[in-house]
Amino acid sequence: MSALFEPLTLRDVTVPNRLWMPPMCQYSAAPEGPATGAPTDWHFAHYAARATGGTGLIVVEATAVSPEGRISPYDLGLWSDTQVEAFQRITGFLKEQGTTPAVQLAHAGRKASTDRPWKGGAPVGADAYGWQPLAPSPVPFDARHPVPTELTATGIQEIVGQFADAARRALAAGFEVVEIHGAHGYLINEFLSPHSNHRTDAYGGSYENRTRFALEVVDAVRQVWPQDKPLFFRVSATDWLDEGGWTADDTVRFAGDLRTHGVDLLDVSTGGNAAGVRIPTGPGYQVPFAARVKAETSLPAAAVGLVTEPEQAEKILVNGEADAVLLGRELLRNPSFARLAARELGGEVRIPDQYHRSV
Repeated sequence: MSALFEPLTLRDVTVPNRLWMPPMCQYSAAPEGPATGAPTDWHFAHYAARATGGTGLIVVEATAVSPEGRISPYDLGLWSDTQVEAFQRITGFLKEQGTTPAVQLAHAGRKASTDRPWKGGAPVGADAYGWQPLAPSPVPFDARHPVPTELTATGIQEIVGQFADAARRALAAGFEVVEIHGAHGYLINEFLSPHSNHRTDAYGGSYENRTRFALEVVDAVRQVWPQDKPLFFRVSATDWLDEGGWTADDTVRFAGDLRTHGVDLLDVSTGGNAAGVRIPTGPGYQVPFAARVKAETSLPAAAVGLVTEPEQAEKILVNGEADAVLLGRELLRNPSFARLAARELGGEVRIPDQYHRSV
C-alpha cells in the first residue's frame, strides 16, 4: 500500500490516510448579528467537497476563541454556544464521508482586525467592524498596523481560559481533533518569539518565559479535551531572521516540551511573525523543519509547504520526514486530489456511492 494512504492512529482516533487539509481562512462569516462567527453555506460546501474528495483529515480554518481574537471581522469563532450548532452540520457530514474533522483554535493578537485579503487585508477600524488588537508587547507588526495594547497578566489568563472554553465547544460541535494555532505571527507565536515579545515579566525574556503562555494554553485545553482524542499544535519553525527571532533549534526544543504537556502532533509551518523577510520558497521548502522534529524528538510531525504532486507527498513519508502531509493550495485547486493521488499511487480511498462512475 502507498504510505500516503496508510491510516494513522493518534490516541483513539484513526485517520484513514495521511493526506490532510491544513487550515485556510475563508473570511466568509457574518461580521455582525446573531450569526457572527458561525460557519455559513460557503463553509459547508467548501469542506464537504474536500471530504467527498477523499481527504483523510480536514483542519477547519483558524477559529477565534474571542471576538478580539479574529484575524478579520469575517472569521469563524467558537466563543459562544450559539456557534456550535452550525459547526455540527459540517463535522457530521465529514464523518459520514470517513474524514476526520479537526479545528484550529486561534487568537490573532497584533495581526487582528484586518480586512479580507482580496480587499487588501489592511487594518480596519470601528467603522468597518474593527477593534483594538492585543499583543504581548506594544509593538506593531509593520508600519501600517496600529500599536497593539499590551496584555496584562490578568488579560493573559483570560485568554488561556478562552482557549479552554473554545475547546469544550469544539467537542460539542463534533470535532475529533483540536489544533492550537501557535504559528504565522498570531498571538501565541508573538509570545514565543523575542522579535515580538519584549516583556520583562514572567512571560518574556528567557525561552522558558516566552513559552509559558503557549504551554499554559496547551495545559488548559488538554484538561478539557478528552484523553482519547488527539491535540495538535501548529508552529512557525522559524521567523526567517538572521538574529533576534524564533529558530529551528527553538522549535525542536519546544517540540519536546509540547510532547510532555500532552500534544500528539506538531503541524510544522514557518514565518509570518516578521514583516519584510525573504523566505526561500520552493517545492517542499518547509519539509526539512518537520523532518528535524521527527528525527530529533519523539513527537509526530506533519509537513506543509508547496507540496503539489502525489509522488512528492509519498516521498516525504517514505523518507521518514513526516507522519502526514498537508496540502493547502493544491486542495483549493482540486478538491478531489486525494482520489487522484490514490489512483496514481495504488492506494485506497473512500469514494461516495454517488461518484462511483469516477472510479
